Amino acid sequence: MRFETSRCLIRPFQEADLNDFVAYRNDDSWMRFQGFKGLSRDAYRDALLSPPDPCLGCQLAIACLASGKLLGDLYLKQQRDTAWIGYTLHPAYTGQGYATEAVQGLLAYLRRAGNPRVFAGVIPENAASIRLLERLGFRCEGAETDGELQYAYPWRNA
Repeated sequence: MRFETSRCLIRPFQEADLNDFVAYRNDDSWMRFQGFKGLSRDAYRDALLSPPDPCLGCQLAIACLASGKLLGDLYLKQQRDTAWIGYTLHPAYTGQGYATEAVQGLLAYLRRAGNPRVFAGVIPENAASIRLLERLGFRCEGAETDGELQYAYPWRNA
């Protein structure tokens, strides 16, 4: 799985990405709203460097198209006609539109793949993520039993 946006390359992880990935994923204050954190470099290597399988759920690298530098990651889990997505940026690259661009690219990819339903979960305290989802047209459908808000993407706005 690989696709480009105007500034980003979305691709499987590479060995060269691991140090940057570990740095932001193991920053407790930065990752307070996220899962998949606090692991050893070897545990991340095992999870990230195996071939991505969207049916099981996988992380994809968001790399700078010009430099190849890791900017963050996307999460994708596809189940029949439904996809669940997530996103995380390295703190050095926030506020520059990379998350919006990467998620828009992922939505375009999922549309081409025929996924009519796309969801994202976010905890209510993660205001920045909620703003991003709403800016992209996602609508809140309520809370899950774990307290996470469920947002759905309405393709009619695509």
